[in-house]
Amino acid sequence: MTRHSRNSTAGCVYTYHERQKDQSQSGYGSKQLRLGKDSAREFDCCCLTLQPCRNPVVTKDGYLYDKEALITYILQKKKEIARKLKEYQRQKDRAKNDAKEIERLEDQERIKKFSSRTLEAPSSRPGTSTGATICNMKEGKDKQLPSFWVPSLTPQASATQEAKPDEKVRCPMSGKPIKLKDLIDVHFTDIKDRDSKTALINKQNRFVCAVTNDVLGNSVPAAVLKTSGCVVTLDCVEKLIKKDMLDPINGKKMTEKDIIPLQRGASSFSGSGLTLEAKKEGAAMQA
Repeated sequence: MTRHSRNSTAGCVYTYHERQKDQSQSGYGSKQLRLGKDSAREFDCCCLTLQPCRNPVVTKDGYLYDKEALITYILQKKKEIARKLKEYQRQKDRAKNDAKEIERLEDQERIKKFSSRTLEAPSSRPGTSTGATICNMKEGKDKQLPSFWVPSLTPQASATQEAKPDEKVRCPMSGKPIKLKDLIDVHFTDIKDRDSKTALINKQNRFVCAVTNDVLGNSVPAAVLKTSGCVVTLDCVEKLIKKDMLDPINGKKMTEKDIIPLQRGASSFSGSGLTLEAKKEGAAMQA
């Protein structure tokens, strides 16, 4: 069998290359791309601003924030929650007033029906007309207008009922309730490379482990010691700290909860620290 060129259209087989080419040109199929280093957030950057933290704090789940940015976020969320609670209270008041109005109208309707049953119909008198009339005051229709173009007679859709808003401020990454008293101050150990001319933010390697002096980065799993706030590598935790469970910085006794794994950097639109692939679902094209 002779070899076919890539763009050959006379072949009886729909090759993988032709399928990929058609998908890229027509937009069919799911597209998947692995994100590079430039698209990933650095491990020492805030999860809100995506910039290096000036006053870093960490949550119990290991998400790093700049304290100023997080306080601004919490205050903004509290204002939003207060506004939603006021709207919810106004909605409840409107519903209560509507229920009272419906009850009042039902009472009037019951009274009207009772009075119409008890009262006898008046006998016809000489000289009175028994024909139909166009007066809308008859039979209690004084409030009903003859024209249906009037806005008060047009049907209306009921307003959307909003559920009671959540009164807790939640972490934008984990979704769990977050409080300022639960935050832990983080102390990074600066790298000592004898380069005083380059600013710290412009350096590719900025911080090291507080115990082993290993360079920290997105590819190096790290943890925060709650007792001292220092950042160490997980390798140091497994080999040194977990032997006697003492903080090597200040000598305090530690537990498993005092070791908080630091979430490594991910892309700015990813939800977790290890999701480095972007995928866009598309229509499937069958051969």
